[in-house]
Amino acid sequence: MKIFAAQVEDGKEGKDGIPSVGPVYRSLLSKNDFPPPDSDMNSAWDLFSLSVNKYPGNKMLGWRKFVDGKAGPYVWKTYKEVYEEVLQIGSALRASGAEPGCRVGIYGSNCPQWIVAMEACSAHSLVCVPLYDTLGPGAVNFIIEHAEIDFIFIQDKKVKELLNPDCRTASKLKAIVCFTTFTEEQKDKAVQMQIKPYSWEEFQNLGKENPSEILPPQPYNICTIMYTSGTSGDPKGVVLTHETVTLFVRGVDLFMEQFEDKMTTEDVYLSFLPLAHILDRVIEEYFFRKGASVGYYHGDLNALRDDLMELKPTLLAGVPRVFEKIHEGIKKAIQELNPVRRKVFQALYKHKLAWMNQGYKQKYASMLADFLAFRKVKAKLGGRLRLIISGGAPLSVEVEEFLRVTTCAFVLQGYGLTETCGPVTIGFPDEMCMMGTVGSPVTYSELRLEEVPEMGYNPLGSPPRGEICVRGKTLFAGYYKNPELTRESMKDGWFHTGDIGEILPNGVLKIIDRRKNLIKLSQGEYVAVEYLENVYGITPVVEDIWVYGDSFKSMLIAVVVIHEENTEQWADLKGHKGSLPELCSLVQLQEYVLAELKSTAERNKLRGFEYIKGVILDSRPFDMERDLVTATLKKKRNKLFHHYKVEIDELYRKLAVRRA
Repeated sequence: MKIFAAQVEDGKEGKDGIPSVGPVYRSLLSKNDFPPPDSDMNSAWDLFSLSVNKYPGNKMLGWRKFVDGKAGPYVWKTYKEVYEEVLQIGSALRASGAEPGCRVGIYGSNCPQWIVAMEACSAHSLVCVPLYDTLGPGAVNFIIEHAEIDFIFIQDKKVKELLNPDCRTASKLKAIVCFTTFTEEQKDKAVQMQIKPYSWEEFQNLGKENPSEILPPQPYNICTIMYTSGTSGDPKGVVLTHETVTLFVRGVDLFMEQFEDKMTTEDVYLSFLPLAHILDRVIEEYFFRKGASVGYYHGDLNALRDDLMELKPTLLAGVPRVFEKIHEGIKKAIQELNPVRRKVFQALYKHKLAWMNQGYKQKYASMLADFLAFRKVKAKLGGRLRLIISGGAPLSVEVEEFLRVTTCAFVLQGYGLTETCGPVTIGFPDEMCMMGTVGSPVTYSELRLEEVPEMGYNPLGSPPRGEICVRGKTLFAGYYKNPELTRESMKDGWFHTGDIGEILPNGVLKIIDRRKNLIKLSQGEYVAVEYLENVYGITPVVEDIWVYGDSFKSMLIAVVVIHEENTEQWADLKGHKGSLPELCSLVQLQEYVLAELKSTAERNKLRGFEYIKGVILDSRPFDMERDLVTATLKKKRNKLFHHYKVEIDELYRKLAVRRA
């Protein structure tokens, strides 16, 4: 058996109320000790400025200009052009009164200006504080005050939210800089609030007129405070230093050296995950380190395929829902083939999968199958895709296997948090034994499992299971202005993630649960609701699903957001008319959805008490407007319960009558 992690410490039995802990694991690259850092790379500024010297003419940042309301081809700025703009924006910040350590907010969708503002912060030892593009004035109001932000760079369509009377702390700002330009009304309102408004061009000119020497940060200086939206309460400010960011990038460099396929300056990343989140941020930092290119989506996630075809990226990173949609799209296209071609496709799929399971590399498993069928799938994803990374939540095995076979790209899952500066584990290319797992520890991290007695998880049992705890060189420095929360999550140098994992015999980690999201049904059975949502979520008629159980009831129910197109197809087939909300009230549709969920449960060999016994249908997605999900689309379970409480009570009443 191939081993992917090194055990560097033994586990310990718990006693006197202290929980048991499992063995400590590290990357094989760090078996004896963590590798030394790169002496040339002490800060995030070094990552960028060294690449400017090495690759000045390379394409760095790309975006699509709109012509007559339509997104045109990608246009690019080179590393040298971005560097010159960074110097101007940095000088303007200094001319406006920004001193080292000053907090600078960035509020808006991913775009070149976002990165220029971020790099300007690094150039002058300023602290970059991303403001969630997807959160409303409530969180923005909190973060401005909590982080004591003095300046904000802002997207034009977010200005209204910032100048909203509900965002009371905005009046404390010294200046706001628009990614484009303000309207006269917005300028007047900002001036009334005693905030200096600048268009991007005006701020650039201010920097040109007042050039300032850069003041690069030290490794121990704060690079960024990233606020994570918890499922309850105010956002938490995660403090990451420059050393943390550079060591993470150094670790990726060492990890990549192991493999035959190397990253090059020709690689292109399609950025659509919010830059305010850690995964997109560290991927872009790594691309800048390598002199490669980052192209930004044009702002409409529903039209992401258009950006794929235009940019032709080599790397795509996303959350499982993105890849579930790609999976659905390909499956739908297969269903529309004539019966003979459909059978040929399925035969080629099984043929290639069999060779991959025998250890053949994806690109050599069946070049015939790739030529006859799968190159067409690859073409629909731009034609150059080499690597797909999924994070944020577990990707179902069914979807992962399908993408591995059909996209002609490496498909990896990773696991990490803002507090770990991105992935703490990552999968390996071409290793089918990692299917359904999140891989093994990255270069500068180590992990172990800790006992959770109330849930029956024992890291010294068989299999070893428990709460995932992380230690190492790329951990956060603490929660900003919240020492109590820092102490709660950091114990003896170990960060407690709240996620439940299982260590497989080959040293690979599998996420199986969330410490707080376990339900005990009335018959005494424990149910991991996040796991079930992951399983049921691939049902074609399901767009999204929230599984609910009551400790006083023996049955699980679910709120299902129906898949619009597939529901309309069912309605046409059955002769039902009406809008989506009207269809949701049909008993026939409820029965159909239940039957489809049952089929998914049977296919995935779920236990009887894990079957969904009743459904509430909704045509509207769980959204942030109603405070039902976080900015990273994690479900706020208490909010969902209160939102659907009336329907839940009524559904349980009906189910009880039926059983009687």
